[in-house]
This record gives sequence, C-alpha cells and structure tokens, in this order.
Amino acid sequence: MTAAQADHAGARSDFKEFPEGFKLDTPQVEDGAAIWRIACDSKTLDLNSSYSYLLWCRDFAATSAVARDTAGQPAAFVTGYVRPDRPDTLVVWQIAVDEAHRGRGLAAALLDGLTTRAIDELGIRRVETTITPDNDASNRLFASFAERHSVPVMHEVLFDAALFPEQGHEPEVRHLIGPFEAPPGSNR
Repeated sequence: MTAAQADHAGARSDFKEFPEGFKLDTPQVEDGAAIWRIACDSKTLDLNSSYSYLLWCRDFAATSAVARDTAGQPAAFVTGYVRPDRPDTLVVWQIAVDEAHRGRGLAAALLDGLTTRAIDELGIRRVETTITPDNDASNRLFASFAERHSVPVMHEVLFDAALFPEQGHEPEVRHLIGPFEAPPGSNR
C-alpha cells in the first residue's frame, strides 16, 4: 500500500456536530473541480492549478474535508497534510467557503471536524497554518479555533515577503496551534 492509499484508506465520513443542512465528508476526486472553483471565487487564496486540487482529493483525502450541501455538492473545503518531519502536526493548507454559504459557521466546523479526526486517527497534537497579515477572516478563524480548544498559539514569520517572486505578496505568518491533548485511552 502506498502512502497515498494509506492516507485515503484512513478517510471517513462520520463527522459529528455540523451546521444544519450540511454534512462534513471526506473529499473525492470528483470534488476537485468544485473545490478549485471555491478557491478561485474566494479571491483571497493563492490559487493552485485545477490539477493540484484533483491530486489533493486523491492523495490527501484523509487530511482534508468538505462540507456538502443538501444536494451533496461541496459548499466549503479544508485541505491539509501531515508534516513529513513532524508527524504530530497537521498543516492546514487552504480553507474556503462558497460565497452562497458564508456566515453559517462552516469554516469553523470544517476545522474542528478535521482536527478531531486527525487527533483520533493520526495522533495529531498540533495544527499549523500560514496566514498573511491582511487576511482578517483567516486570522479570526484560527484565533477563535485555538480559544475554543483552550490551546496556545505561537506566531512567527515563516516566509518573508522578499522570498516571493511576485511583487506585493505579504509575508506568510506561521500559526502553530496546540498541543492538543491525546484522546483518553490512546497510546499517544
């Protein structure tokens, strides 16, 4: 079994507590196009190629999640991966909510659901992400996430603006959140 197959094999759909009318689920390859569109329409995320979203849904499904509407279509997503050099750390790569579904708590529910699953199944103790200083919504989302779970947050510039080839890219500030407690009865 490859690492990608193991990652997908660990994916599941039985998340708890989610806003009414939505279901938290594991992304499927067929969701890649919708996730790409949501990322594109966000106007705040650095957009990756459509191909990368298809790969993400295939290779990192167990460390990502989608919110499905009543028709079963992705209304929001969060993508993540386990850091190879820190297997207790989940890196949240992107999180976005379709404009039609904003204001319902989907981003917070996605982040909570994915983190709970990663703690339970993968032994994650920390969540890491990077956010530019001008992204107020993401800064609030991750600050409230840490507060809700009563865990500390460390901030430091991970990538200075001068490292980016394009003009005007702000620095990427690393948010290291945790440690989260291991689930009761676990060996972690």
